[in-house]
Order: sequence, then C-alpha cells, then structure tokens
Amino acid sequence: MAFPFFQIIARRLPNLKHSLKKAGMNYKPEDFIKRTFLSAFYMTTGLVVSLALILAKFDVLKGIMVIFIPIIFFILFSYLLKLPDVKISKKEKGISKEIVFAGRHLIIELESGVPLYNALINISKNYEVIGKYFKEIVNKVNLGTSMEDALTEAIEYIPSDNFRRLLWQILNSIRTGSDVAKSLESVLEQIAREQIIEVNKYSKKLNPFAMFYMIIAVILPTLGVTMLIVLSSFIEVNISLTILLVIAFLLAFTQFMFLSMIKFSRPAIEF
Repeated sequence: MAFPFFQIIARRLPNLKHSLKKAGMNYKPEDFIKRTFLSAFYMTTGLVVSLALILAKFDVLKGIMVIFIPIIFFILFSYLLKLPDVKISKKEKGISKEIVFAGRHLIIELESGVPLYNALINISKNYEVIGKYFKEIVNKVNLGTSMEDALTEAIEYIPSDNFRRLLWQILNSIRTGSDVAKSLESVLEQIAREQIIEVNKYSKKLNPFAMFYMIIAVILPTLGVTMLIVLSSFIEVNISLTILLVIAFLLAFTQFMFLSMIKFSRPAIEF
C-alpha cells in the first residue's frame, strides 16, 4: 500500500502510468515511486557510509558531506525515475533492428495466401522483440477480442513510432478492406529509406569522433605523460604510484566516455 506522499508525486507525473505500460513494467505509478524512493534511500545510505569511512580522517569533509546527502538522494531518485524511459528506449532499439525483416516476412506470408492471424503467429515465433508484441495481439484474439481492438490496444503502448505506423497500416487495411500486403510495402519502403538516412548520418559523425578520440584519448595523454616524466627528472619532482594510477583512471574514464558516445549514437539498424 502506497503512502499519500507517493500518490501525490504520482499525480504530478501524469505520463508515468503510460510510460510504465510502454516499458512493460507492471507497477502502479505510486508503487513504482515507492520502490524508487526506497532504492534511492538505500543507495544514498550506502554511498554516504562508504564515503564516511574513506574520509574519516578529514573532519571538515564530514560536515560538508551532511549538506550533500539530500543532493545525492535527489539525484539518485531523479535518475531512477527515468528507468521506464531507459527501458522504452532499449525496446525501441530492439524493434528497429527487426522491423524491416519482420515486415517483409509478413508481406511474404500474406502474398502466399496465409491469413493475417496465422501470419502474426508465425512472426511471433521468429522474432525475439517484435514477436512478443504480435504474440500479445494473438493471445488477445484467442481470448475473444477482435483483431481491430487488439491492434488498437497494442498501438497505444508500443514504444516505437515505426512499429505503430506498421500496425496502423494493418488496422486501416482491415477497416477499409484493402490489400494488407500492398499497404505494408509502401510503409516498409519509407521506414527502410529513413534507416538508410540514419546510417549515413552516423557515418558522417564517426569521422569527427575518431579525430577527437585520437587527439584527446591517445595523442595528448601519451605526449603529456612523456613530458611529465621528462620534466620530473629536471625539476626533481617525485611522481608517486598514486599519481600514475589517477592518470590511468582518468585516461580509462575518457576512453570509456568516447566509446559510450559512439555506441549510443549508433542507429539500432541491421541490414
């Protein structure tokens, strides 16, 4: 049972219920906020205790750390509230990888004379991400829901604009009685063209990424460490193992950030 405090926060986040549904998280908004609040509290407690043990010798930092406790909690709580959006984004990327292949598979099935219901069953068995959504549609039809209503419900909570367009085209074809396969061909051609444009944009981004990576993560650190070692021999500065470990950590973190930026900017497309 959620406290009124969590219910108040849930009312201030009207889109949370829809986001949870799209993310496949079967929680009520107030229950999700409660779980998020407790997780942020436990993480903040663990982080603060760890920092207190590390900084036990510095009395000044103890007082400053008390001020940062609510800030740390707020940051963690805000971050964890974004978990549905992260899952939605992950699902959307998975759908983008399969949508063209699944759409073409569906067209081939329909043009071969397979009924739409049976074609959806075949698609649900052959595609890991998109197959789950088609399986839900098929299960609803098996429970007595009409194909139109099942498609309408699926469209509302699918976390992909392209997939919604595909299902909308199937739904409109059913309502108008037109050929589903021919209607899907035009939609898939448009989706494929958009994906090609995204790949071209990504290829153009790689050149500056590679240049900055070579300069900031390879050339500058190599020359900088070499110059530091040379200068230390002239001015008799002792470079301890701690300093070298800090430098190594910063270099690793910089390279990790570059690789993460390249990875997340890559379009979720497979040809």
